[in-house]
Amino acid sequence: MYKQNLKELTTKQIEKIILDESLPLYRSKQIVQWIYKKFVDSINDITEWSKSLRERFSEKYYIGRINLFDKRISIDGTIKFLWELEDGEKIESVLISDKDRLTLCVSSQVGCMLKCKFCLTGKIGLKRNLKAWEIVDQYIQVSKIIQKENRKITNIVFMGMGEPLLNFENVVDALWRLKDLILFSPSRITLSTAGIIPAIKELPYKAPAIKLAISLNATDNKTRSYLMPINKKYPLHELIKTLRDYPLKPRHRITFEYILIKGINCSEKDAYRLSELLKGIPSKINLIPFNHWEGCEFERPEDNEILNFQEILAARGYSVFIRKSKGTDILAACGQLKALYP
Repeated sequence: MYKQNLKELTTKQIEKIILDESLPLYRSKQIVQWIYKKFVDSINDITEWSKSLRERFSEKYYIGRINLFDKRISIDGTIKFLWELEDGEKIESVLISDKDRLTLCVSSQVGCMLKCKFCLTGKIGLKRNLKAWEIVDQYIQVSKIIQKENRKITNIVFMGMGEPLLNFENVVDALWRLKDLILFSPSRITLSTAGIIPAIKELPYKAPAIKLAISLNATDNKTRSYLMPINKKYPLHELIKTLRDYPLKPRHRITFEYILIKGINCSEKDAYRLSELLKGIPSKINLIPFNHWEGCEFERPEDNEILNFQEILAARGYSVFIRKSKGTDILAACGQLKALYP
């Protein structure tokens, strides 16, 4: 007999099935509480229900989950989780510890279609979009693992496998679930995109007030199209114009991620062009020295090139940071996720 996964349902849909089962409406609030606050994986774990009610409900419904397939721990403490989905596909999440912050990097797609040259995920191609509940369940399952150590996720970044804005409806649904059901503050959530212009224009009107990050990586169309083929569809200057018009909340800034690749995009000329390009946009710049992976022709720049790039931008008034890559020894750093290991 087909059973319905309760995590696939909205709160209104849960209310409907409770009424269809001729149960009092408060039972729907109990379901939401047990799934999204107590993180149970089985209807049998809803202990405030009678055994007979749990058995009756279990005949038609179940609480789905993504299953931990493998876990790898870096020498710097970064943890990479490999999850198996109900259809057998696999995705990765990464938990990054930094002083008082514990950031979960979540995936939004199985693979990715963008084929950015510096990113290992793009080599896989796109298998499918993640459902909203599969995105949220990365938070739930990691939270269950770390709560045994009295640790709690403080930040969420949509920077894992996939392009979030090419899975717009499910990502927006997941964001509202994180806000309204998990009660996670939107101001502690950052969504990173390669620049899907129509979705960027919709995002502030459809989603909670999260932070936006742009994977930029070049200062001219030719270089960006070479590194990121999506630039041919959504060119750099159209993207920048869209971001100038983006309705930011007070004190919010757009984060620009810039992967520094030796001989490609890290010259002084690139730094000067970047400072001109971002003029007038409330921004923060994260410089990410390229993280190598086997089979990629790119190399990390020398330290003096990286520091010089930063200094040029800082001298022009930008908040610019060199992001220390974590988890490189377990392929957990930016651009290294692949979810292919056994």
